[in-house]
Amino acid sequence: MKASEFRQLSVDELNLKHKEMKEELFNLRFQHEVGQLENSSRLMHTKRDIARIQTVINEKNIELRQL
Repeated sequence: MKASEFRQLSVDELNLKHKEMKEELFNLRFQHEVGQLENSSRLMHTKRDIARIQTVINEKNIELRQL
């Protein structure tokens, strides 16, 4: 997903999405270690999505503090 798509979500939805992505990353790492992961680039994309989510959460928290 793009950061602009994440910005449309609420903080609660972002936190839920963050939790889901962390679980997906765990599963991908496990599959990679066992040798079942066919597309290893999914690891990189998942990590980047997690970083995007964290960035948007931080931006929204800063906006709330400034109000």
